[in-house]
Amino acid sequence: MVETARKGIDRTLISFEEDYAVRYWCNVLGCTQTALRSAVRAVGNDAAAVRAQLKKK
Repeated sequence: MVETARKGIDRTLISFEEDYAVRYWCNVLGCTQTALRSAVRAVGNDAAAVRAQLKKK
């Protein structure tokens, strides 16, 4: 049996590598996955920049 350990969530950078991390960021930022992806495309994966971008909309 192969066990995989979850990596901790980096609270400064947004990553789409793990589903649980995407759910975490959508919950924290109060947005949909589509809005999160759009914001990351616009400003990069820095959480503070994404938060500011989402507040603009």
